[in-house]
Amino acid sequence: MPEISDPRTFPDSRAASAEPARLHGLAAHSQTAETGQEAAAFDTEIRHALSALLTPTHGERLAAVFATAPTAAVYRHLWRQLAQCAPEGPASQLKVTIFALPLVIVAGLDAGPDARATLPCVLDDTAALVEILREHGALAGNRSFALANALVATGAIDLGQLPDLLSWSASPASALCAPALEPAPIVLTGGPETVHLRFLIGSALAAPDADLLHRTEVGAWGMPLAHALGQQVGAPGTTVLALPRAPQSLLQAVRQGRAAQREVGAQIFAANAIRRLRASVGEPTAVISAHRCPGAVNGGEVRLSLSSPFGLREAEGFRCPLYPTESVDEVVAMLMDFLSECRVADVRVVPGVHGDRDPATGLALLFKGDDAGAAARALH
Repeated sequence: MPEISDPRTFPDSRAASAEPARLHGLAAHSQTAETGQEAAAFDTEIRHALSALLTPTHGERLAAVFATAPTAAVYRHLWRQLAQCAPEGPASQLKVTIFALPLVIVAGLDAGPDARATLPCVLDDTAALVEILREHGALAGNRSFALANALVATGAIDLGQLPDLLSWSASPASALCAPALEPAPIVLTGGPETVHLRFLIGSALAAPDADLLHRTEVGAWGMPLAHALGQQVGAPGTTVLALPRAPQSLLQAVRQGRAAQREVGAQIFAANAIRRLRASVGEPTAVISAHRCPGAVNGGEVRLSLSSPFGLREAEGFRCPLYPTESVDEVVAMLMDFLSECRVADVRVVPGVHGDRDPATGLALLFKGDDAGAAARALH
């Protein structure tokens, strides 16, 4: 299979201020260390510095460390070290765990193309949701936890807000009163269903050595929780499907939630496009390519194009964002797996990196199967 290059660009290493630059250097040294002992020493120093930033009011400094990372490898290394850090709290017989459930919400309007509606994303009955999670042991059997009544967007729990949110864990006495958070409403307009990412935040009280978040799969609680969320989030004239993921740390929830939203969005796009093509002109051809795009995360994305040599229409496309914690190969593999499940036999990969716009039309550049440079790869 031809290799898709990474289309992203990262900041110039010279642009970082002293504190981020020092951590970037430590990450680079750790990755190139000649021995495991040397790498471990660098990583210990990184974790010590990052832990110091996981204190209230240090969110901007923490975010700056990652925003100025000069390469994807440095970003991922620092992220892995941060995932091992925990804010320091007072010695106690009990520990507070702040967690989040990523929710991929597929929503649409039953009315015509000019219709409009807003889902407030405020929950009326968090007690019912808590009971579902307790009944099925979603938090390793823990029963001492509470949920916030607002569904929040990624920005509310991302790196810049992480230290302030984690400071909640310093007070075991308040663990069963989930932190007050601003909801992120979902605005719907007429047309196809849209895919949104929100998070349900909670706090749990447990013994210091208890790992409440070790399960990564959705258990028996998934179906009843999805149904209850759909009822509380939905509004008359709308269709809402809430797909929860397992409770995770805030850092992991952001990473997994973004990937889940992209995967569900790609699946909905591809399923609809494949169905239309098969019903009208026959078997589709899929093309996967990498593009530089000014509006994308780090200026690059992967695109999936679906078309048929017998169809007069141009290719239909889906734009897959690339986040700094992942590689291009991970996103391509996700698309390949889904296309295989859909029995798409003609999948082509365009090597290299391509531009954002078609110079002839000014529209987003999407390749059709008969375009030059697309190499075929049969899926079995």
